[in-house]
Amino acid sequence: MKSPLKSLCAIALALASLGASAQEKVINLYSSRHYNTDEALYNNFTKQTGIKINRIEAGEDPLIERIRNEGERSPADILLTVDAGRLWRAEQMGFFQPVKSATLDARIPASLHHPDGLWYGFSIRARVIAYDKSKVKPGDVARYEDLAAPKWKGKICVRSGGHVYNLSLLSGLIGSLGEAKAEAWAKAVSANLAREPKGGDSDQLKSVAAGECEVALVNTYYYARLARSSRPDEKAIADKIGIVYPNQAEGDRGTHVNISGAGVLKNAPNRDNAIRFLDYLASDEAQRYFADGNNEWTAVPNVTVNNPALNALGKFRYDGQNVATLGKNQPLAQKVFDRVGWK
Repeated sequence: MKSPLKSLCAIALALASLGASAQEKVINLYSSRHYNTDEALYNNFTKQTGIKINRIEAGEDPLIERIRNEGERSPADILLTVDAGRLWRAEQMGFFQPVKSATLDARIPASLHHPDGLWYGFSIRARVIAYDKSKVKPGDVARYEDLAAPKWKGKICVRSGGHVYNLSLLSGLIGSLGEAKAEAWAKAVSANLAREPKGGDSDQLKSVAAGECEVALVNTYYYARLARSSRPDEKAIADKIGIVYPNQAEGDRGTHVNISGAGVLKNAPNRDNAIRFLDYLASDEAQRYFADGNNEWTAVPNVTVNNPALNALGKFRYDGQNVATLGKNQPLAQKVFDRVGWK
């Protein structure tokens, strides 16, 4: 006959086992990605692992505020968002815990994740120069620095300097060129604008196609959406536009890229499951969802994708500075934009 103490121990072990088993079935994901194509990404993870994904989807600021308010009681396991600057902001608030994963370290290039493993990039967004093919030749503008030349006065369209995509671009230029040269560039480009900054990247492409400007700064996936569209009017816009990957010459630094990325939160109740999800995001299958579904470049090198619009743009070399720099330099980038009047 078992003693009462042994019986209690057996019950405790059984309950602990049940708790561990329950943990294996769920992760709580806070995501600011709003793309319908991500549904396949999540569903496939659940099919492969049996782990259910509970999602809270909202903008970056509301999610960050929610995590802050929840504190140690937060049920969130993972924060998934776009732009290294937003990941940096969450990092500065102490939200993430370091992750050690042989899969992530082997598959995600060092420049695309936090040096201490606080977050990892899983897709790439290249910020490129779009141009009017009827007025501009590809060789006319080969570098970001070329946009500062007087020849482009009144010919450039951009979105707001306060938007995170342009803040990250300028942050990268500060990292590569130093503050003084980056500010001189921003001042010259601001003087070359065809109109005040407004709208999103799709609007910049439409303005180029309409003849309002000759060149624009955009992320590649906005162009790819138009090129893959079933609407004749959107495909007609893409047909009028060429794309240049800046700074590709031998010895040059490469094109500025940003990321969509994620990290495991400090108080994650399902930490092991969360790391398993990050490992999955680095798989060839998940990488193809990012590329084929949402027109983003894969973070993992040499993954074969079936996106005709991306494949037509060809391969490119990207700036090798760590994307963590983009967040670190963003406060300074905003000050620079304010000083030069890039609204």
